[in-house]
Order: sequence, then structure tokens, then C-alpha cells
Amino acid sequence: MAEGRGSAVSLAAVVMVLTAVVFNGGVAEAATYTVGDGGGWSFDVSGWPQGKRFVAGDVLVFNYNPRFHNVVKVNGAGCTAPSGAKVYQSGRDQIRLVKGQNYFICSIPGHCEAQMKIAVNAA
Repeated sequence: MAEGRGSAVSLAAVVMVLTAVVFNGGVAEAATYTVGDGGGWSFDVSGWPQGKRFVAGDVLVFNYNPRFHNVVKVNGAGCTAPSGAKVYQSGRDQIRLVKGQNYFICSIPGHCEAQMKIAVNAA
């Protein structure tokens, strides 16, 4: 008889812990952000990250016309893509953020200089 009560107490404890985790945000999901919102990945988008809170694992979606633009993840705030850098050119690229600074540019000549670049800090 005592064995049955112990099992019920253990089950109740497990249910309470799981409920607390679910309702207190212990289960976090990555957020998805469309860069440039409705305007997409375009000129003068460099201010788009301001006021947003990003965390590692969040996904940035870059929407653009691949005949005219691309996306390159770079190492710093400048407009130079390092040798061998991955060039995204699908027009609907999805890139997961890593912890720390994440920099992206369009490497088409003149585009980065026209503020087609962003710097995103992911906590």
C-alpha cells in the first residue's frame, strides 16, 4: 500500500516540475527575423537591428532579388569579404546567429558602402 502512495507523490512532483518549466519559459525557441522587415535586404538597411534583442540561435531571413544582391557573413564592420567567405545568393537565405557579433554585407561593388550591411549582437 505504501508503495502506491510513493508512486503518486513522485508522479505529482514530475508533473509540477514539467509544468513550471513550460510555463516559466524554460523551454526557449529561437526567434526568426526578416532583415529589413517588409523592405527586405536592401540599401540603407544598416539601422534595422536597432532596438531588437537577439540571442544565439535566432535566425535571420534575408529576402532579396538574387540577380542584384547577395549576402556574405564577414568578420567585422567593414565592407571587405574575407577570402573563401560563404556567399549566399538564393534570395531567401536563412542564417542562424552565433553568440557575439555577427556581420553581414552585400558584396556587390558599392552596395555595402550604400549601407547594405548589418551588425547584429547576439547574447
